[in-house]
This record gives sequence, C-alpha cells and structure tokens, in this order.
Amino acid sequence: PDHPKVATALNNLAALYQATNRLAEAEPLMKRALKIHETALGPDHPNVARDINNLATLYYTTNRRAEAEPLMERALKIDETSLGPDHPNVARDINNLALLYKVTNRLTEAEPLFERALNIYETSLGPDHPDVGRALNNLALLYQATNRLAEAEPLFERALNIYETSLGPDHPDVARALNNLALLYQATNRLAEAEPLVERALGIFRESLGPDHPNTRTVARNLEALRAERDGG
Repeated sequence: PDHPKVATALNNLAALYQATNRLAEAEPLMKRALKIHETALGPDHPNVARDINNLATLYYTTNRRAEAEPLMERALKIDETSLGPDHPNVARDINNLALLYKVTNRLTEAEPLFERALNIYETSLGPDHPDVGRALNNLALLYQATNRLAEAEPLFERALNIYETSLGPDHPDVARALNNLALLYQATNRLAEAEPLVERALGIFRESLGPDHPNTRTVARNLEALRAERDGG
C-alpha cells in the first residue's frame, strides 16, 4: 500500500474528483499520496513538491489560503533546490504563490514573483509557449489591478497572440484573453474596439463550453453591459 505507484493512482483519482468538483473526496487521497512519496522518496523530492502543490491548490480553491501558503512555499523551496532556480516547475510554484499574494491583497509582493515566473517560462520554454501566455496574462491583470493600464495592454495583446498561435483561434484560453483585452479597452473608453472582441469571446465560449457555462454567462453579461454603455444607458 505504500509503493509510489499507489501514490500515482491516488493522485489520478484525486484529480478526477477535483475535476468533477468532489473536493472533499479528493483531499484525503492527496494527503495519502503525499505521505507515501515523502516516505518512499524523501521529503525533498520533486514528486513530493508536486503533491504538496496539488494539495495547496485544493486549499486555495476552497478558500483555505492560510493553509495553502506554507505548502506553496515548501513546494517552491524543494523545486528550487532539486531542479534549480530556472526550471518550469519553479515558475509554476512561484506563479501559484503570486496568485495567492494577489487575492490576499499583497500586490507589491506578488508583482516580482509574476515577473520572475514569466522570465523563467520565456527562457525555459520559449517566448511562444502557452505557459508564457498565462504568465503574461497574470502580470497584466496585476498591472490592471494597480491601475497601470498602459503597461497591461501590450501584455494582454501578446498573451492573446500566443494563445491563438499555439492553441488555435477557438480555444477557451483565447476567449479569456479576448475578454481581458476587451475589458481593458472598455476601461479606457475604447468601446468600438472592445465590442468585437467580446462578441468573439462569447462565440468561442458558447461553442467550446456550452451556453450555460459560467464563463459563457459572464461574457454574455459583459457584452450586454458594453452595449448599454455604448448606447448611453
């Protein structure tokens, strides 16, 4: 029962539970997988960091951020030591920690982490990888949250370009990038530029996720609000 292969099976089942929103069932499986890997591989193995990261993400998703933070910090420390400071897994860990800092309103702490994650992804995966797009998007959202819209805009545009090229024009991540860029155009009173982006995002979400998905409904509301603003109402 304590073989690493058992831990892999536990993680796979936990991922399935997580994907189907059965988080309470996923958590004990993740904890057991972590314990097996710690015993079999030692506390500083990259697989242990991955397990810690999975558990931290579950805590983050269920609003247990105080529990998530020390796990994220431990995963980062393990990966930096075992894989080196410029490995994509380190960028993933840094990005997760930065997201946590952002939602707990520690924006000045989050910013250098987002920048470092972007730098690692660009160097290790190349400038056109989807993970680079995600890092650009996260940094742009932080700039937007701190009212630096002129700095955010080229990052949103580059993220959109990366997603379209690497994932195809009809991928949900393309729709998210279109919506983010449109919201920025809307915030800078460029409604005529924003509207076709939101329309395209809505079309992609309807096709890929269905008309009743929360993302589809959110973008549909954004489009209604945009048109109301355009028409002076």
